[in-house]
Amino acid sequence: MEPEEFDSDVLRQFVLAFKKGKLKPIVKSQPVPKNNKGPVKVVVGKTFDTIVMDPKNDVLIEFYAPWCGHCKKLEPVYTELGKKYKNEKNLIIAKMDATANDVMNDHYKVEGFPTIYLAPRDKKNNPIKYEGGDRDLEHLSKFIEEHATKLSRTKEEL
Repeated sequence: MEPEEFDSDVLRQFVLAFKKGKLKPIVKSQPVPKNNKGPVKVVVGKTFDTIVMDPKNDVLIEFYAPWCGHCKKLEPVYTELGKKYKNEKNLIIAKMDATANDVMNDHYKVEGFPTIYLAPRDKKNNPIKYEGGDRDLEHLSKFIEEHATKLSRTKEEL
């Protein structure tokens, strides 16, 4: 509730609207990026549902803080990861500044930075948290290969 003027009538209207289910939550969100065509898609509070929860795609999402040293160290590796998988039609590599955007889904808990989840296209409310592995291209790629639902397999040379 963010009233400009507060009195009993404003409060009464708010409570009635709440009881009828007519209130929309206020979501903290950065502006939606105008150009989001890079190897790593930028997710904001307003686009979380349309990008991360899209049932057509697996989404690897990194929740970061701009001031976090581990996040800054991960950034070039994560960009490489995005480039590696840029031609995968059903996989999105994404990131979200968790200090400037709300995550309105309880299945995506951010308790430290960076926090990385893979949201499989068929299990959006059961994301797989990346834990225990090094945050390098090899280990993140292995995590994707292990948990992604629909990667196009390219023939490797023997």
